[in-house]
Amino acid sequence: MIKKYHLQQMAYVLLAVVALAACKSKHPTSVKPGKKSTATGIAYNEKDGFQVSKFNGQPVGPNLVFIEGGRFTMGSLEEDVVNSRDNRERTVSIQSFYMDETEIANIHYLEYLNAITRDSSEEFVKAALPDTTVWANPLSFNDSYVTQYLRYPAFRYYPVVGVSWVQANDYAVWRTNAINADLAKKGTSGSKKKGFSLKRKSKQAEGNAVATAETAAPSQKLGLESGLILPDYRLPTEAEWEYAAKALIGTQYLDENQANQRIYPWDGSSVRNPKKGRKQGQMLANFKRGRGDYAGIAGRANDKAIITAEIYEYPPNDFGLYNMAGNVNEWVYDVYRPLSHMDVSDLNPIRRNGYMDEAKNYDKKGNNSVIDDKLRVYKGGSWADVAYWLSPGTRRFLDQDSATATIGFRCAMIAGGRNR
Repeated sequence: MIKKYHLQQMAYVLLAVVALAACKSKHPTSVKPGKKSTATGIAYNEKDGFQVSKFNGQPVGPNLVFIEGGRFTMGSLEEDVVNSRDNRERTVSIQSFYMDETEIANIHYLEYLNAITRDSSEEFVKAALPDTTVWANPLSFNDSYVTQYLRYPAFRYYPVVGVSWVQANDYAVWRTNAINADLAKKGTSGSKKKGFSLKRKSKQAEGNAVATAETAAPSQKLGLESGLILPDYRLPTEAEWEYAAKALIGTQYLDENQANQRIYPWDGSSVRNPKKGRKQGQMLANFKRGRGDYAGIAGRANDKAIITAEIYEYPPNDFGLYNMAGNVNEWVYDVYRPLSHMDVSDLNPIRRNGYMDEAKNYDKKGNNSVIDDKLRVYKGGSWADVAYWLSPGTRRFLDQDSATATIGFRCAMIAGGRNR
């Protein structure tokens, strides 16, 4: 009897497998394009024909987290205490993308400086150096931060600061080329090793592997069509950054129903952990709690950090992103305009170079405005900011060539060919 029962169960399983196989689409996909063109009927990969590389989907680059796209209400949900009225609420949709799970740390930036020292001009290397004097203050004894914060090993996994918007973009370009050079080397050598590595096996390879797009020979590079390299790392747009920070995926239930909106990258109106247990009441971000209060009282210092903290120090949001509020502000791609909400697209919005809102309309030359095409947005709040700036909808701006001790950055990347 028992044997008969097991045979019946196996039969049901086999029927289910057959049914699922029958339900699978026979249409070609990006991952399985078929052996010949559905438009011409001509076979792929024939001699002198159209070559279609094997592709198993976009690989996830180092430190990246997948952010599923969707609709959200962009804009400030806090009272506009500074009366800027420059980020009014509106509904937009964001395509799926990848974002760094952490801020770029000192060790990451030092890796970049080490690489460009070997293959770039002295002028470029000097231009890439962070401004360590951002810590200097004649009325504060911050001298040790000026000399040690970037290079002393104890600060390796603290977020890099003193980096301008321009320097952050240069880093993203180098990072793309460094990783893709490594991937291309593996792809052309037939290596089956998995994962990413920036280690070089010879002095010659060390000198050439991080060559930038301008200096690498075309024969040494693989095209995007190969599927063996990654799309470009870049700064996230303001809309992407704000969407990723709110992480509203954690507020969803049933079919597109949303339980609540979020003021911060976590639930609730407080900056403290509401969950019962040992961590109840602890701060969820690194910020300035009040005048002269950067961390709390010794022995029970609640937010753990007088200045910045290590990049994994605080709990991640529902997308798995660390420090999307506090620690350091972060550069985003957009040029600043106060009326961006009035005329940007409602699909993947971005403000670039004053399009439709030209800088000449603001009379900077006549000293009636500070706005031009070099002002860039930064978001997120920092170790030196009060809680108001931790809200993802708040925004500020700074010249793209300027740097401070409170601004860092992280990178983003398109998620090609996928929505989930």
